[in-house]
Amino acid sequence: MNSIPAITMSPSWWLRLSLSGIKYHKSKRGNISWAISGTECELQKRNMTENGLGHRVLNMDTMNPNVKRVEYAVRGPIVQRAMQIEKELKEGVKKPFTEVIKANIGDAHAMGQKPITFLRQVVALCAYPDLLEDDKFPEDAKNRARRILQACGGGSIGAYSASPGIEIIRQDVAKYIEKRDGGIPSNPDNIYLSTGASDAIVTMLKLLTSGEGKNRTGVMISIPQYPLYSAALAELAAVQVSYYLDEDKCWSLDVGELRRAVKVAREHCNPRALCIINPGNPTGQVQSRQCIEDVIRFAAEEHLFLMADEVYQDNVYAEGCQFHSFKKVLFEMGPEYSSVVELASFHSTSKCFMGECGFRGGYMEVVNMDPEVKLQLTKLVSVRLCPPIPGQALLDLVVNPPQPDEPSYATFIKERTANLDILAEKAKMTEQVLNTVPGIHCNPVQGAMYTFPRLSLPEKAINAAKAPDMFYCMKLLEETGICLVPGSGFGQRDGTYHFRMTILPATEKLKVVLKKIREFHKRFTEEFS
Repeated sequence: MNSIPAITMSPSWWLRLSLSGIKYHKSKRGNISWAISGTECELQKRNMTENGLGHRVLNMDTMNPNVKRVEYAVRGPIVQRAMQIEKELKEGVKKPFTEVIKANIGDAHAMGQKPITFLRQVVALCAYPDLLEDDKFPEDAKNRARRILQACGGGSIGAYSASPGIEIIRQDVAKYIEKRDGGIPSNPDNIYLSTGASDAIVTMLKLLTSGEGKNRTGVMISIPQYPLYSAALAELAAVQVSYYLDEDKCWSLDVGELRRAVKVAREHCNPRALCIINPGNPTGQVQSRQCIEDVIRFAAEEHLFLMADEVYQDNVYAEGCQFHSFKKVLFEMGPEYSSVVELASFHSTSKCFMGECGFRGGYMEVVNMDPEVKLQLTKLVSVRLCPPIPGQALLDLVVNPPQPDEPSYATFIKERTANLDILAEKAKMTEQVLNTVPGIHCNPVQGAMYTFPRLSLPEKAINAAKAPDMFYCMKLLEETGICLVPGSGFGQRDGTYHFRMTILPATEKLKVVLKKIREFHKRFTEEFS
């Protein structure tokens, strides 16, 4: 096996994985984080000292300590090793495989999904308005482009917009939310466009974080969780309050577990917010309406700010499952809750049927926010000037798609339906195939774009490394070229091991991935039994 660069991290405690000299750092929360370093870093350090640069103003001792606590497994050492292997393959290094398949991240277009024609047509027209004279583009696409350009400074998407976003796009988002939620009003003044949903989520966490010691803000996040949340909380020096999803009940959320977590947390911090991801990432569950009602009641009782991450709202596949927005349920529960529970909900152009990750489009809607705090929110978003205008334009097309009487409608609906149907087929196939493998248990992929199966590993494998699922995933990559993310990067109950994989690869390639995982797991189990 080719050697892998040694990896070191900031303080805490060190462990060494029995895999080609890889080092990793484990935090008190049990998450694994990585940073490339090792021999190369030592050489750089030696060269700096020899050149009189050994006393930099910014070094590991003087840098922001919160940054050193940030962990983000989705782009961790396995992905970095995967990129190195890709280079080696191009250079002619012989491997037991011919390509690396990156099933580690929800990047639809990188996995081969085709863009929606109408979305790209309008963005192209906005980027190069001379195309408005081209007869190849349908008239409804041209009309959308003209409308967006007229709302831009100087008629160009190269101009800044207002910090909360272009006004007509915020109006369109509000209309979309009203229609989605059965007529419940949405005010454009409560809409903030953002650089993907992640930007808005971090902005809200900044607003919520305050206090010192036992008064420090605690934020409740699910385990398993999407590492954006733990990373942002680490950077802000907020307190992560973990609550566990119930794997035995298809990763459902139990209010009793929320009560346990908040009670324990109040002993050392001030819990002020509750984050929900629905449909779930990395677990793929879809919350029932009853569950959402229970969560809202809990938030009201415990006086918690609700953050609803709903970026996979169109990605619902399982029979009997349905997406319910937190805002819709909140208002249907009546004024007892709708007038008091504070809520921020998030959506993005990166997921659903679009998969337009690179455009970085998204929005946040706030409900029942203190007017003075809202002014502070507007001030905070103004610091980064505005979200990318191409992303705002793309978002407008997602919330305001072609209508039945327009020429692009039929093609749009056909492409949208095809993308979602294919994802539903792959979700079912992934569950079925993985559950044929002795030692792997996969819950139904009810929604989103991922599965998070549980691994039963031999005792010898568990004893071979302090992070057995990392050991498993790295060995899988080296032997098969399949790139997954170990469950330790998302959090999991002690004594359990998982991996996250996306269902996004093209159907035939996904079959290859599942076949290789099945064969590898059998070899791995035999080797360590």
